[in-house]
Amino acid sequence: MSDNKLIKAIKEKGQTMEAEMSFFDHLEALRWHLIRAAIAIVIFTIGAFYFYDFIFNTIIMGPSKPDFWTYRMLCKLGDLLHSDGFCITKININLINTEMAGQFTLQINSCLLIGVMLGFPYLLYEIWLFVKPALHDNERKAATGFVFYATFLFILGIMFGYYVITPESINFLSGFTVSNQIQNLFDIDSYLSSVATLTLATGIVFELPILVYILSSLGILTPKFMRSGRRYAVIVILIISAVITPTPDMMTMTIVSIPLFVLYEVGIVVAGVVERRKLAREAAL
Repeated sequence: MSDNKLIKAIKEKGQTMEAEMSFFDHLEALRWHLIRAAIAIVIFTIGAFYFYDFIFNTIIMGPSKPDFWTYRMLCKLGDLLHSDGFCITKININLINTEMAGQFTLQINSCLLIGVMLGFPYLLYEIWLFVKPALHDNERKAATGFVFYATFLFILGIMFGYYVITPESINFLSGFTVSNQIQNLFDIDSYLSSVATLTLATGIVFELPILVYILSSLGILTPKFMRSGRRYAVIVILIISAVITPTPDMMTMTIVSIPLFVLYEVGIVVAGVVERRKLAREAAL
């Protein structure tokens, strides 16, 4: 009797050790995926150092110049509407550096941000390679195109944040004063932080349909739930728009909220597709 208990205990211990080894094997695999993604980000960061003059003068400082693409398009829109209120011919922004190593850290931080943005699609690809072996064949087919769609939405959000939200915010904040006795002098780190935050935050927010797809696949979200919660979603979207845009004017807030409403409706469609696929698989079984 004791021999049977001993054999059973040895078997259970062996199964436990096998599970632990499997867990650590997964951790090891994930570590290498993350290392490769980090190497890609480092390579893009080094490339950003090489092209830094163009990146800083054209991309980072672009929204602070009156000849920026967004301001030129607003001027054309004003001409079509026969209104001078849309045209922006001057940006009241004066940048300073208050730290000894400020400009050095500026170059490092800005290059790292560019490296993260450019390396984000490859990071998604490595995550997909890590998750893919654990999926069934039907799940792999359903998730085909994950990297493409996630990258597309991220780039779309980055472009929207950079060309719409960032210039509108910079134009408003640079000219906002509470008293004529106070002169606006902006630290260069504050400027870079504002541009990076507005751009990256919008890119992340535009991943909403991907998040909906994942939650729907896990059975947490359904299209019925999303439709019934549309009124609450409107409030949440308006709050997110107010947080993303530090400007109090309703026009900018409306411009930001419209794409978020569209993304929410796209999320409902995505949840519906996932639900129909689940029902079809259940019917087949």
